Amino acid sequence: MQKQRLTPTVMALAAAGMLTACGTETGSGSGSVGSQPSLSGVHWSVESVTVDGKKQQAPADAYVKIGKGRAEGNYGCNGFTADVSTKGDTVDFADALSTKRGCAEQDFEDAFKGALGKGELKAAVEGDRLTLTTDKGDRVALTSEPDVPLTGTKWEVNAVGDGETTASLPKDVLGKAHLTFGEDGTVRGKLGCNTVTAKAEVTDGHITLGAPRTTRMMCQGAEGETEKKLLKLFDGKVSYRLSHDGLSLTAADGTVVSANAADPKKP
Repeated sequence: MQKQRLTPTVMALAAAGMLTACGTETGSGSGSVGSQPSLSGVHWSVESVTVDGKKQQAPADAYVKIGKGRAEGNYGCNGFTADVSTKGDTVDFADALSTKRGCAEQDFEDAFKGALGKGELKAAVEGDRLTLTTDKGDRVALTSEPDVPLTGTKWEVNAVGDGETTASLPKDVLGKAHLTFGEDGTVRGKLGCNTVTAKAEVTDGHITLGAPRTTRMMCQGAEGETEKKLLKLFDGKVSYRLSHDGLSLTAADGTVVSANAADPKKP
């Protein structure tokens, strides 16, 4: 992550959250931010950007999620976090953290930067839709989406780390490690090689996992190493965090496991 001045993309996306987080805005109509429930904690998917009358569809991964005083999201390729301050129905921004990857979606990101500049933005909400508009009439359209539920979802593990560094699973293990938390107070899944079941009690941001019961296949190489790391989640309490279709689990020893909701159309 590199620290830098917020790009117009960040400015536009983060605006949505802070207009609500401050809780001081007033509106004159049904589409104003002040007349709507809180936007914080909402996953806003970016639909499109319209610049000089030309509309560009957003990449599938472009989103923003708002917490109190902070916004985090993805431009479609690069991720960001930001601080935002508001005045009335306008927003201004301080420092931000943003990744600097070279992306196939670069044209879309550049369109945000060139069109939105560094000026103030206004926001209007109608139902589950949010529109951000510059003083020149360029627009960013977003739609709210609920988080995927913790229980009943097949969570495919994609990375394991220690809280400071996280490594993606090797290619030959991707898709082989997954967990599903049931309404019956259990978790079932696969650790990369062996299958696993255990008790799972969910309470206020934590999951107490029981001792794992696994099959007994001998696991070598990347599959075996992945399994050893995932077993650290069990027989103790882990914290969890949902972010739309993502799940992060943190064990007592600092092991961090990241997963994404599997496509429900996949077996």
